[in-house]
Amino acid sequence: MLLKKENGWKNELVVEKKEIFEFCEEYKRSLDLGKTEREYVKYGLSLAKSHGFVCASTKETLKAGDKVYYVNREKNLVLAVIGQEDITKGINYVVSHIDSPRIDLKQNPLYEELELAYMKTHYYGGIKKYQWASIPLSLHGIVILSNGEKKEIIIGEREEDPVFTIPDLLPHLAAKYQGERKTGEVIKGEELQIIVGTIPTTLKDDSIKEMVKYSVLEELNKAYGMIEEDFISAELQLVPAFKAKDVGLDRSLIGAYGQDDRICGYTSLKAIIDIEGIPTKTAVCFLADKEETGSNGSTGLQSNYLEYFTADLISKTKLNYSDLDLKKTLWNSNALSSDVNAAVDPLFKGVHDCQNAAKLNYGIVVTKFTGSRGKSGTNDADAEYVWSIRNLLNTAGIVWQTGELGKVDEGGGGTVAKFLAEVGIKTIDVGPALLAMHSPFEVSSKLDIYETYRTYKVFFEKMN
Repeated sequence: MLLKKENGWKNELVVEKKEIFEFCEEYKRSLDLGKTEREYVKYGLSLAKSHGFVCASTKETLKAGDKVYYVNREKNLVLAVIGQEDITKGINYVVSHIDSPRIDLKQNPLYEELELAYMKTHYYGGIKKYQWASIPLSLHGIVILSNGEKKEIIIGEREEDPVFTIPDLLPHLAAKYQGERKTGEVIKGEELQIIVGTIPTTLKDDSIKEMVKYSVLEELNKAYGMIEEDFISAELQLVPAFKAKDVGLDRSLIGAYGQDDRICGYTSLKAIIDIEGIPTKTAVCFLADKEETGSNGSTGLQSNYLEYFTADLISKTKLNYSDLDLKKTLWNSNALSSDVNAAVDPLFKGVHDCQNAAKLNYGIVVTKFTGSRGKSGTNDADAEYVWSIRNLLNTAGIVWQTGELGKVDEGGGGTVAKFLAEVGIKTIDVGPALLAMHSPFEVSSKLDIYETYRTYKVFFEKMN
């Protein structure tokens, strides 16, 4: 029998168009409310609490049906629903990342030149730098003041707010200065600087040499109590100031910043919240950080936080907890590394092997391996586990497809899958496809979003 996949809108799902579109309205709202990992944890935590999840630290013991959450340094969120089976028989994890490519302020960012105040930046994750010039940017993050007080900063999201921008060079003068540069250097990293002010201070003080810079500091002090040294203990990020929007005359697509990978973060949150009854296996939704820079640090998947909260879950469901219980649980567990893949764009289809590439509207993408060139840095799920996922999706009537991240020698990329597999968890990458991935305005399919939600929900409820 020939393998045949088709556009999901051609089958019976068309009758569910209204439900799919309604589902995606809250997804768009989540993207607008959570443009940084801290903001997305705050959004997800609020959603979880409203559906009965309680802090795990308030529970000494856990029983089947209990719903708890963990928060790690305001950048990881874990939701767990305790299952009917002994937890050492395995957990069903869906693991997404909620950090996205962006531009961070440097620790000492503010300076003045030619009576213009600028702030210096350092980009985070893989971006095409030229895409971030001459667009409206908003500033998000926190600052810890000298007295230890934490201030949240969001500038550029409200209609009345100012925005920021990285000025580009006009085309009239760019032919030689930029035209001879390679694509990756049309805008260089050190040229990713935002303009923040032009009006000098009115303060009469001969010791002030940079009067525009001083005026900017006055504004920050007035609004947040900041002094210049406070930038050192701040996390301030520049992200696109525009909102998530429907794309196309048929409104079938969504364009927004940060869909890699908050598209999986939202659908996995909704899936664990919407679990029907008590699952057989304990279900865990894990929203992680730092994937875009290699999953390093105490909030990335290379930390031992997964082992930490898993051990806590085991100790609260079993008597006489031992280290062997943790190892058994992880080795018997299943995971979906829920991350996006690249959809084929007919304008650039030459970088794909179209027979093995994902398409918009063809449902969620099952990616057996990632990595680059010789599968470097991949998990490469075993055939038995791929079959179990395939069987699960077919039995549930999920619209799904397979995909790879480009031709063999074209490039590639990685996910958190290999870090889950390293502790013994059976793992595969399963998530929707995007156009314009890592750009300030990524494009997704509403049908694919809904099928992603359905996949994660059936995985939590039915995966053995």
